[in-house]
Amino acid sequence: MDIIFHHPTFNPQFWIDGMQQQLPGARVRQWYPGDSQPADYALVWHPPVEMLSGRETLKGVFALGAGVDSILSKLQAYPDMLAQGVPLFRLEDTGMALQMQEYAVSQVLHWFRRFDDYQALKLQAKWLPLEDYRREDFTIGLLGAGVLGGKVAESLAAWGFPVRCWSRSKKEYPGVSSFAGAEQLDEFLNGTRVLINLLPNTPQTVGIINRQLLNKLADEAFVMNLARGVHLVENDLLAALESGKVKGAMLDVFAQEPLPAENPLWKHPRIAITPHLAAVTRPVEAMEYIAKTIRQIENGESPGGQVSLHHGY
Repeated sequence: MDIIFHHPTFNPQFWIDGMQQQLPGARVRQWYPGDSQPADYALVWHPPVEMLSGRETLKGVFALGAGVDSILSKLQAYPDMLAQGVPLFRLEDTGMALQMQEYAVSQVLHWFRRFDDYQALKLQAKWLPLEDYRREDFTIGLLGAGVLGGKVAESLAAWGFPVRCWSRSKKEYPGVSSFAGAEQLDEFLNGTRVLINLLPNTPQTVGIINRQLLNKLADEAFVMNLARGVHLVENDLLAALESGKVKGAMLDVFAQEPLPAENPLWKHPRIAITPHLAAVTRPVEAMEYIAKTIRQIENGESPGGQVSLHHGY
């Protein structure tokens, strides 16, 4: 079994050694330009077109992250990059769900306990106890209800908040109300106080968090973007913050990364920013997951995590 590896920042030797431990007998190598030797599987992040092009014998390509939009965008420009029928897999969890839960729960509690307001008062040297928010008025809505979105929704429901999710198709998560399809989006938004975005990046979801959507949220809403920067229209968020419709925002992803120093998001007092770290790939867990999936493929089974090239996730 031959496996090729490419990642612009990961240590290739660490991954080569790790995958060989997970799959004894496998031949794992770092891919270099000009390498056209046989390969059964490819482990990639932002792969060059020539790495995958013409490899009709590939049994699987693994994106080394939860998102596959970088590969799908290249496929749009270079349709022959991936041979017909070669399955594309994403990392469904591998420790990312727990990280997303930590991030989302900590920030929701920060807003719910009004720590943002107390920080603003602190900067004015004001000692002023504020009225508590009520859980029943603090409905949390998840845009996107896949593996990560479902885990985040369940973790927030455990804190007693009203939690709802919206996705392409209806989902069943304990303690979570489910909405699906364009026809139920307005109903989902109505009364949502905290909007958390975990949507996949598809042509249909680009720019979805815009002026029209924000205006349908509850007054003094909060927005958390943990998916992709292209989902959010930044100027519309700034306008909603200035009008008071949105009270605060937590942003982890941006249309341009790193976020340029001159971007006005940096200076807004009610926007918190982190550098795309809400959930990162944990190499050991990822290698265990990939090795398990490869063994299933080799045994003729149908593993989870395969991406629909039509839907984009």
